[in-house]
Amino acid sequence: MLGKIFLLLYVLVQIGVSVLTEYVIQKNRFYKTIGKKTRILRIFIYGILAVIPVLGAFLPKSSFKYWCMGFGNLWLGFFMFYSAFVVFDTIIILGFSKIRKDKEWRALGQAFNVAFVLAVIISAYGLIHAQDPRIVNYEINIDKETKNTKELKVALIADLHLSVNSDVKLTRKMVEKVNSVNPDLVLIAGDIFTSNYGGLRNPEKYSDALSKMKARYGVYAVSGNHDVDENLFIGFAISPVSDAFRTSEMEQFFDDCGFKILYDENVEIADGEIVLSGRVDGEKAGDGTSNRMDAKALLSTVDQTKPVLVLEHEPVEFKALAENGADAVFCGHTHNGQIVPGNLIIPFFNENAYGLKKLHGIDTIVTAGVGYYGPPIRVGTDSEVTVVDITFGKDN
Repeated sequence: MLGKIFLLLYVLVQIGVSVLTEYVIQKNRFYKTIGKKTRILRIFIYGILAVIPVLGAFLPKSSFKYWCMGFGNLWLGFFMFYSAFVVFDTIIILGFSKIRKDKEWRALGQAFNVAFVLAVIISAYGLIHAQDPRIVNYEINIDKETKNTKELKVALIADLHLSVNSDVKLTRKMVEKVNSVNPDLVLIAGDIFTSNYGGLRNPEKYSDALSKMKARYGVYAVSGNHDVDENLFIGFAISPVSDAFRTSEMEQFFDDCGFKILYDENVEIADGEIVLSGRVDGEKAGDGTSNRMDAKALLSTVDQTKPVLVLEHEPVEFKALAENGADAVFCGHTHNGQIVPGNLIIPFFNENAYGLKKLHGIDTIVTAGVGYYGPPIRVGTDSEVTVVDITFGKDN
């Protein structure tokens, strides 16, 4: 049912933008000489482009399906910008036309040309920018005494979203960035995949690159809501949670990378001086359910005289974690909106949508992530490796 709703909305938007574009083209002075002759070709090409993301979502697993997914994501990235500019231009110019009581069809046609060019330029910029991760640094203090571990450097990464649009060069750059800071601990806050394994070309190249991450106390990870096998359409799951399972190939990939996956588990690191707690994703646990241990049950068995670090995918339940002994929480999931104005919107839906923020007496850190979801672009946000320097004891 959900898939049908998304499909209907997608069709309506595509029809609306295409009709509006064609209407403006017909008002152009070149329509009679060039535009009219190419009308059928334009409609055919546009129709093919619009259908490709649908095929990527609804076809059974095959190489053609994965190609449609990859190309469809590129098309959706361009279409998102183009449709936004088209709507904006139409409102502005028709508004002026009404005020001036004339019809600025020529101006509208020129504006649509600008919309097309801008959409191409911004999409190209977003593609390139998404492949250039930066390092973001934070410092926090946990007011608990430790005998030998006075400082801990944590490299936090998340949302690799390995799938049809992935580029192993980005993964290698990320690993270089992580290793360049000589971390004591690497934490991966989920969404290593994007709801499929089969779409990732040459997965062994990625596991080989990721296995080269080095940290004194190891590389720990949790799963995210997309570390399952499911169908997506324009970024939304169209299959129920009951069909969302983590596959054996995904699990083997984690092993090949050398990740220590925590499924509602607590471990002690730094010779037992620090507790690390990893949570199963609260949206999709990977077994066809949304079941996971609540914060109280998970943390009730840990020694809370020690610093307690919690790793989970989505930035939720900070209050419950704080009330049950957590000192710092490390998350991903939001991508910091990935594409503007997403970064302006997500703070309305999250206590901490991005960055370092003190909430309920504990430090919460949300990284923008390394990869991308849907269109392989970033505009207005950065791909990042987040480095958190932690000190323990009284903050003098």
